[in-house]
Amino acid sequence: MKILTRYILREFCVPLFYCLTGFISVYLLFELFGSFSRLMAAKPGVSAAATYLAGYFAPYFQWMAPACLMLATLYTMWRFCRHSEVVAMRASGIGFFTIVKPVLATAALMACAVWWVNESYVPRYSPWAKQFKDVHFDVAAMGDANRILYVNERSGRHWRANMVRSRGETALENVQVTVRDTGPVVDLSARRERRISSPRAVYKGDMWYFYAPRVVRYENGVETPDPSVPADGGGLRCFPEFDERPEIMALENCEWAYMSTRDRRDYLDEHPNLEEQTRRRYRYDVWAKLVAPFACLVITLFAIPMGIATGRQSVFLGIVGALGMFFAFYGLTILCMVLAARGWLAPFPAAVLPDLVFLSLGAYLFWRNR
Repeated sequence: MKILTRYILREFCVPLFYCLTGFISVYLLFELFGSFSRLMAAKPGVSAAATYLAGYFAPYFQWMAPACLMLATLYTMWRFCRHSEVVAMRASGIGFFTIVKPVLATAALMACAVWWVNESYVPRYSPWAKQFKDVHFDVAAMGDANRILYVNERSGRHWRANMVRSRGETALENVQVTVRDTGPVVDLSARRERRISSPRAVYKGDMWYFYAPRVVRYENGVETPDPSVPADGGGLRCFPEFDERPEIMALENCEWAYMSTRDRRDYLDEHPNLEEQTRRRYRYDVWAKLVAPFACLVITLFAIPMGIATGRQSVFLGIVGALGMFFAFYGLTILCMVLAARGWLAPFPAAVLPDLVFLSLGAYLFWRNR
């Protein structure tokens, strides 16, 4: 790495770190104002408390990161112009893109971080943080918080269980599956065909395995033991007719805001009978979540010339121009979201239009300062 690149990177990363630390600290203070007393009363431990705060904060990172990049870029470019460092670099034959390349590279890394947080961290830890808060930070009560309810109307199967996830395996504990007849309703008690209870079930190789299952049949509403299963449960038993995947079952018990892009697509595929307006809004959310990381690059691109304007023209003009473009970018994003929800604009164009518009504007301003 060249000396100049290291210097620019250091001058940019220091204010970026301060901005991130400041925003995160403000968020934590506001959150602790409402939860500190309950956290102290529950005493969940440092690890659980830190996981809760990080999980509760993670969904907001996609908006905080572009704001921090914009502020850090404005400050860095202002300092370079104030001390005539940009002029000295250009006079030495260094191209404008070479000067700002470390800033754009950092923005690209931040975009990757936003993508990882949205697609990996938020789906895993944010629902846990919300459940942890709902049970008043009681670690012992989190077993009940992992309770899932899943209804497969097409197959007539109703699942109740506690979902436990570990590396490479998803298991259910205290499982109860009620299989009902999907034919015409005549007698509710007679519709129930079987009830399978098991202390543990594991999904492996596209198949469910129940440990020591107890199967009870209902014929005309009368409970009769299943003759094919021993009274002690028969050890390990496979149920190949159960085609429900754990991921789909978990989606039914997860809020839409915490789902990854893949989970949202699976949810839409599993619910073809959603209302048209709801489907349009959900389809927009899928594309919006996918393109959200690009905001880091777009905002940094137009913040660079605005930062140079603070040194060449006036600090007020550069800051106001950057803030105006920042709020205009998210204002256009909200407008496109409303248009997509009402069906006046397709979901994909509505999601990418703000990025394309301000990417073009930022590229033009960048070209003028080249």
